[in-house]
Order: sequence, then C-alpha cells, then structure tokens
Amino acid sequence: MPGDNANKAKQKLERGNRRHQMRTDVTGMSRYESECEGFLPTEQREKLHNLFGQIEKEFESLYAENQAYSLDAPDLGASKPKRATQISQKIKTTYKASTSKIVSSFRNPSPNYSVVRSYRGHRDGVWEVSVSRSSQPVLGTASADNTARIWCIGTNQCLLQYIGHQGSVNSMRFHPNQELALTGSGDQTAHIWGAHVSPLSQNVVKSHSSGEDDIDGSEKEDVVDDMCDQIQEVSTLRTPTMELSGHMGVVVAADWMAEGSQVITASWDRSAILFDAETGEQIITLTGHDQELTDVRAHPTQRLAVTSSKDTTFRLFDMRDPNLLVNVFQGHSQPVTSAVFAGSENVVSGSDDRTVKVWDLKNMRSPIATIRTDSSVNRLAVSGSHNCIAIPHDNRHIRLYDIHGNRIGRLPRSNRQGHSKMVTSVCWSETENTVCNLFSCGFDRQVLGWTINFQSKE
Repeated sequence: MPGDNANKAKQKLERGNRRHQMRTDVTGMSRYESECEGFLPTEQREKLHNLFGQIEKEFESLYAENQAYSLDAPDLGASKPKRATQISQKIKTTYKASTSKIVSSFRNPSPNYSVVRSYRGHRDGVWEVSVSRSSQPVLGTASADNTARIWCIGTNQCLLQYIGHQGSVNSMRFHPNQELALTGSGDQTAHIWGAHVSPLSQNVVKSHSSGEDDIDGSEKEDVVDDMCDQIQEVSTLRTPTMELSGHMGVVVAADWMAEGSQVITASWDRSAILFDAETGEQIITLTGHDQELTDVRAHPTQRLAVTSSKDTTFRLFDMRDPNLLVNVFQGHSQPVTSAVFAGSENVVSGSDDRTVKVWDLKNMRSPIATIRTDSSVNRLAVSGSHNCIAIPHDNRHIRLYDIHGNRIGRLPRSNRQGHSKMVTSVCWSETENTVCNLFSCGFDRQVLGWTINFQSKE
C-alpha cells in the first residue's frame, strides 16, 4: 500500500538519522550528554560513556593501523587491495560488535532453561498435561493410550493410573480445591474420578540400561515404559465417581468452572455442555460454532468460559448474566486450537495459522498483540506470575513470549533433551519451591519438566 511504503520510508530515514547522530558523537560526548542529561539515569549514562569510550579506542587503533599502511603503501605492490580489504572488513566487524554490545547491555536478560524431569509410562502420544492446584506437588497427563496418570513431580513416579475410559483421553484437569480429576475422552464422555494418591515416596526411580541400548525406536520406548510400571507398581482406578454423557461426538476437552461445582465440556459435535458436577445433570447446551470444537477453558475465578473451534473463531460465554452473553472473537485464518484466560482482562489464542494473539476482553474487534511463528500452535499456557506465554508447536519446539508479544526465547531441543515429535500441550506451575515450573508433553510419549529461571533486570 502507498501509505505503508511511505511509513516504511519515514522509519528508514529516522533510523538513518539516528545512526548518523551516533557516528557524529562517537568522539565527542558533550552534545549527547547534554541531550540525555535530563532523562537517563546516572548509572545508564555512565554505562553509555564507558561503551562509547571503548568504541573510540578501537577506532583509534584501527585508524593508526590504517595510517601506517598508507605510509607503506608504495612498497606493498599487488598486495595493497587485499590488505585494504582486510582492514575494511576489520572496521566493519568492530563496528558491528560494538553496537551489538550497546544494544545487548540494555536488553532484558533471557531466562535459563533446562530439562530436569522426565515422566515415562504412557504407551501412546500424550494429549495434555496439567498441574494440581492443591498443595500436593502432583502432575496429571491424558494420553491416546486410553489412560490418564497422576505423577509425583519431585520423584518422577506414577502414583495413579485411571483406566475407566474406552477411548483416547484427550484432556485432564484437577479440581480447584478437592482431590478430584476431570477427563474428556474419545468415548464421547467426561469422567470425574478420585485423584487422591498415597503419601509420596522419596525414593527416586533409577533407570536400567541392561539391553536397552540395543533396541531402537518404539520398541525401546515400550521396554522402558514396561520397566517403569513394574518398578513403580502403579495403582490403577477403573470406576469414575461421575460419568457425564450427552455429546454425540468425541469430548475433546473438559474443565471445572470457577467454584468447582459445575463442569463444562467441548465436543466434536460442535457444542459445549454445562453439567452439574454433583448430579451429572445437563444445565445448558452451548451452541454456535460451525465446526468441531478443539478446546474449552474456564476462568479460574469468574463464571466465564472460552471455547475454541476449527471454524477459526473462539467464543466467550459469560454465565454471570442470566441471559448468557456470548462474544465471538474473529481474527485467525485457520482452526483455533487453544484459547486461555490471561489474568482478568485478557485472552490468549493460538491457531493452526501459526499465530498467537492476545485479546482484550473489553475490545473484541482486534488483538492487542500478535505473535507470528513458523509452525502450528497447540494447547498453550500463560504464567500469571511472569506474564509469560509458553507456545507448543507441531515442529517439536516450545517458544516463550511475554504478554505484549515480545520474544523471550526458545527451549532447547536436541537428541538428549526436548521433544522428538509434535508438542501437544504445556502448563505452568505457579507454586514456589517446586522442582519444575513448566511442563510439556507430546506425541513422542514424553512428559518433560523444565526449570525456567527468570532473571530480573539489574
């Protein structure tokens, strides 16, 4: 567009003026100091003076070297062009390094990442991972192997395996304040079941390597998973406390409403249903989406819920109003795979169109921030304490952004750490003094616990 080209040209001109100003004032700081005196803190101003002083010394050294070369030029003969090119290249390298040093000195430091836990036992891909909201440090997982599991975060041990579903378990969420779990399944039902686990053992399960290195691929994973179950003697649960039925298609997700007395489910039948958690009765069926639903999330403190769908939209259902207010958010060009609440005023949505968008609940017309990535986005999570968005991708990566859309980093992925197949879900642990504060799962059957050390800017 002509307007866009004009703006780009204007921005380019302004950047050129700033660069010219910087070059002009490299050896004379008085004018720069007078301009910055009023708004730069003393510490930052001194840091700038020091950095520009270092640049000045580098250029003086290069200048002296260049002068010496000029005096000796008649005797260099054919080597003159090569020598001049080397000096020119050295000047460019020094300038880039110096300016990069200035920029990095004012940038917020990136957090450190590391994988510190691995939870093995599922025999098929893991669809979702969630953390208990109670004081017990336990983790929940839902898998395509028709089971859900509860793990001890600190010892990697599987404490309980739920085998009550007849289809893939697509989601698992813990009750806000009771020892209950909620799972949604491909058998078209959602189950509420007891998540009480025995006292946590402090004995860390050690891996066995006899014969394991001679096995490759899925066979090796099966052997490891069988050994883990044999060593840990996993307890199993077959019967739910309550079975919630009413959908005509796969239940892709289910979540607890804020107070925990109601449950909301999302299905491939294009509807969501609000249930009474104690009686199992249907309260209301929520319709409006044109295609299958992909996820549902309830607000942690208010009677709000968001459903995401393959129809490229997500909907906000406000059940605080007796008339049930419904707001439709449009902005993605491909299926919306996840939409989660971020605080009391924002929703963050992810899509197969490779974007993540941050929305203001009071203004649905356009997102307040857009994050563009290189792969489809799956079930993301937002850390309330750090305002950090963790984004799982089809291409096996996990990226971190702040709530304003600024890139923080990417979690490492190699043969020794990270996922080897698509990452389906992530979740944060907001509890302090835990071994891990971020968890991820994927279709490589792995559930990983990460430590993200957020560093405050000094």
